[in-house]
Amino acid sequence: MQEISIENRAPLFWEVDWRTVDTVLLDMDGTLLDRHFDDYFWEHFVPEVYAAKNDVTVELARRELLATYKKTEGTLAWTDLDYWSQELGLDIPALKIKIEHLIDVHPYVIDFLKFCRAIGKKIHLVTNAHSKTLEIKMRKTAIGEHFDRIVCAEEVGMAKEDPVFWQRLEKLLDFEPKRTLLADDTEKVLLSARQYGMGVLIYVARPSSTGPIRYSRDFPSIVYFKELIVP
Repeated sequence: MQEISIENRAPLFWEVDWRTVDTVLLDMDGTLLDRHFDDYFWEHFVPEVYAAKNDVTVELARRELLATYKKTEGTLAWTDLDYWSQELGLDIPALKIKIEHLIDVHPYVIDFLKFCRAIGKKIHLVTNAHSKTLEIKMRKTAIGEHFDRIVCAEEVGMAKEDPVFWQRLEKLLDFEPKRTLLADDTEKVLLSARQYGMGVLIYVARPSSTGPIRYSRDFPSIVYFKELIVP
């Protein structure tokens, strides 16, 4: 078994009090689903296909693509499969389907979703992922049935890293910010939600099953959602 590396600091914890929460907002990739699929897809599989098509080495293709990805980070283009299909000259949705067997739900996620439903919370999936990615992953995992509503950033018109995103989302979902919990594996997203005024912010410290645990310096952190389930 691969050794888990943990940064040398104690995590911050949320003193769980579900009486203070009415609504639960959950990110998808890295939070509910194992980000190993996405990391492998963009960092290894796509460069391999791109290299073969363009007759370059995989390492050269990887360096070029990682630099290209970086330019769109924090924008809707970052996760837009149509954008990347056009930009790279590849059928990105079809490539995702080729390795969809790697899509997996993190441990204890289903238990947590059932727990939230049992204690009467509204549950929404809120993701930067493109609608075509969402369709592939919902079909593969069948977790969509656990949510009251699923919202992609493209529906809102901007990425979650922008505090205005949460203002628009509030109008869509009609929640009280101070009585809402958001769990995400991206600190920039949690920072934007904090600026907006979100009540409870939870950082997922191990987004990929093949990666290390990295606790946040600024937000309460969990490794698995079982840490938020109370008797």
